[in-house]
Formats: sequence, structure tokens, C-alpha cells
Amino acid sequence: MIETDSLTKEYGSKTAVDRLSFRVERGTIFGFLGPNGAGKSTTVKVLTGLLRPTGGRALVADFDVVDQPLEVKSRLGYVPETGALYESLTPAEYLELVTCLHHLDPKAAATRMDELLDLFGILDVKHQRMTEFSKGMKQKVLISGALIHKPEVLFLDEPLNGLDANAAMIFKELLKKLAAQGKTILFCSHILEVVERICSRILIINEGKAIVEGTAGEICSSTGCATLEQAFGQLTGQRDAGQVTADFLAALEKV
Repeated sequence: MIETDSLTKEYGSKTAVDRLSFRVERGTIFGFLGPNGAGKSTTVKVLTGLLRPTGGRALVADFDVVDQPLEVKSRLGYVPETGALYESLTPAEYLELVTCLHHLDPKAAATRMDELLDLFGILDVKHQRMTEFSKGMKQKVLISGALIHKPEVLFLDEPLNGLDANAAMIFKELLKKLAAQGKTILFCSHILEVVERICSRILIINEGKAIVEGTAGEICSSTGCATLEQAFGQLTGQRDAGQVTADFLAALEKV
């Protein structure tokens, strides 16, 4: 479970998150959407304990992120938008570090590590330095690190970045099965077709404030749009893509 009540985060005179309130029930894949600079990543960093809120309250797995940060961190898995790995390590060394931080049984952790790396097709390179890895391979290791301790809550900020089509398909199927087991998943992505397919509820924010929440169908119906992508553009005041590109090409013809 994830819950925020008037959550606020300010940077000096700028309000990045503005009295944001929402609730994510167990067993839900919750799409958390907004244009660049809307406050999504800031909200996730507050919920994962990386930033302290300016005001309001937030609970993760029924624990307060400010008053009980270690309880929260022990129960969550996090894939940040920009993954930071110790690239001089091998996947095995990195994941061993993660398991030590979570105080996992070494034998059980080793089995879990191999299962995850095999799932993503990189078990054969688990002893290779990650300095030699592609972006997608590093992302697979990062995701494995977020899952290895079987967290109750997952925060995923653009988790498909760099993944090949097969890995992305496997990961999306895995998320559905984890939700069916009762895991709580907050999913941030700019790939709205994916959000529309896998998220059972969606919240769209802009300028740090909630704009609309509901299923993809409910959001499309309320805006009179055929797709979530069209509804997102209408709700966040984005320019019509077709008109923008037509105007651009017309301007080029005049040059």
C-alpha cells in the first residue's frame, strides 16, 4: 500500500509537489504519469526516502516515510529513472551487495540471484565487469537488484529504458504476476501504450498537482478521447502532435 496526504516538496520558491494526495491499494499496478517537470520523480524520491517532504504525509507498506524510514526501505524495491550502478563490479558482486544490505540468507540469495539473471538472459555474464555492459544489460541488473529481496512495494521510474523487446515483454508479464500476488507497484513511464495495457489505475499530475485519476477507460471517457495518449495531451495542455508537425514541415518548405 502507498498513501499520500497533502504531500508537498519545495525547492526554495519552487513547489515541485503541491499537496498531492492519492492511495495505491495492494495488488495494483498504478500508473503515475505527467509531462517532464510535473513532479513525478520528486514524488518517487520522497516515497523512497531519498528526499524529505516539506509538508504532508506519506505511507509505504503502512509505515511513515519520515518517522520510519528504515522500515519503509526494507520493504521496497526501486528502479530509478537514471540507474546508478557500481559499474566496476560484476552483476554477482552488485547483487551480493544488495542482499547483504537487506540481510538475506546468502544461500537463498544466491539462488534468487541466478533465477533473476537467468530470467533476463544475462546469467552467463554474471561474473563480467559491468563497464563492458550495454545500457539494457545494466538495466536488467538494476531491476534484478530491486526484486531480489522480494519487496512488498515496487517503485519503477521508466523501468523499460534500454530493454530489448523480449526483456520488456518478460518484465511486463512479471509485473502482472507480482500484482496478482498482492504486491503494490507504482509505475512511471512516458510510454503511454504500455501504461494503458498494464496499469489497473492511473494518476496524471501536472505542475505537482493531481489532474485526474481512474482507469484508462474512465480517463479516456471523461475527456472524449480514443486513447490514453490523446487524453494525456488534452489534460496536460500539450500541443496537438499532428498540428505541430504539420506546421513545422510547412515552415521548412518556406525556407
